[in-house]
Amino acid sequence: MAEALINSGQVAGSRDAEDRAMAVEWVIAAAVLVGASAVLWGFSTWMTRRIEAAVPINGRFLEVNGERFHYYEEGKGPPLVMIHGLMGSSRNLTYALSGQLREHFRVISLDRPGSGYSTRHKGTAADLPAQARQVAAFINTLGLDKPLVLGHSLGGAISLALALDHPHAVSGLILVAPLTHPQPTLPLVFWSLAVRPAWLRRWVSRTLTVPMGLLTRRSVVKGVFAPDSAPQDFATRGGGLLGMRPDNFYAASSEIALVNDHLPDMVKRYPQLTLPISLIYGARDKVLDFRKHGQALADKVPGLKLQVVEGRGHMLPITATERVAEAVQQLAKRARPAQTAAILHPPFALANK
Repeated sequence: MAEALINSGQVAGSRDAEDRAMAVEWVIAAAVLVGASAVLWGFSTWMTRRIEAAVPINGRFLEVNGERFHYYEEGKGPPLVMIHGLMGSSRNLTYALSGQLREHFRVISLDRPGSGYSTRHKGTAADLPAQARQVAAFINTLGLDKPLVLGHSLGGAISLALALDHPHAVSGLILVAPLTHPQPTLPLVFWSLAVRPAWLRRWVSRTLTVPMGLLTRRSVVKGVFAPDSAPQDFATRGGGLLGMRPDNFYAASSEIALVNDHLPDMVKRYPQLTLPISLIYGARDKVLDFRKHGQALADKVPGLKLQVVEGRGHMLPITATERVAEAVQQLAKRARPAQTAAILHPPFALANK
């Protein structure tokens, strides 16, 4: 009997020792995780400063409903607002496109909330209707009179939401490789953005985004531009580096998590669109297929015709600038023929005077 009690006591003591050892291991693991997170957080903060020094603020700021919009304005003429895509910035559009349009338009390239140097505070919605509402407020605050709106990629989806929900705010759309229908799966180049729930997304953005971005940025840029080659200075002049910053990653990941929530309802409403629309895609777009998004939209909007640029990929504002600029000019004639004639053809305007 005594021997049995001794054995049971030894077993219990052994289990207590194992529990204490496991607790110590968990404490050590937690300490290592906290320490590694602190190091990565500090590294990300340091790299963010370097990125912002390499790609500094180049535009103006406008306060809109508590958020700060960063935008770059150039040229004179009818207003044209340009909206970039996922993980992008206004520099995607000022790299080459705005320079071809500023002779004829007042070109306003904006950073969407949470992108570039525009803010998106905690609690500000990131879904498509919310972003369209924010852009409409930006247009109103800046005092623009029904501008043309150009949207690239995700910016195209926001432009469509703007036209559907705020038709008074826009006179015509130029949709460049736009997202128009729900995407069951993310394009391969954006898989790193599929982080849920929000607390994990916040941790990843503050610790892993910059290191992962440094390791994968060339392959990501290559995938977004394919089959075209990205310009050598896209990281700086094109704003590519800005998307690596923690806040930009968090904003883009939040948008991806919500992007399909409202697209089904938007698809049902596409036949209601009556404003002038220009629609253009690259035939070899690896991000958004022109058949699933472009032709599918054209089939639903009365009179809409799809333009396809042979041999080109997703980044048409940079790789097919002249074709996109031509689409803008053609739409401007349809949207405001009386006003744009004097702007687009100044010699005739002078002759008439």
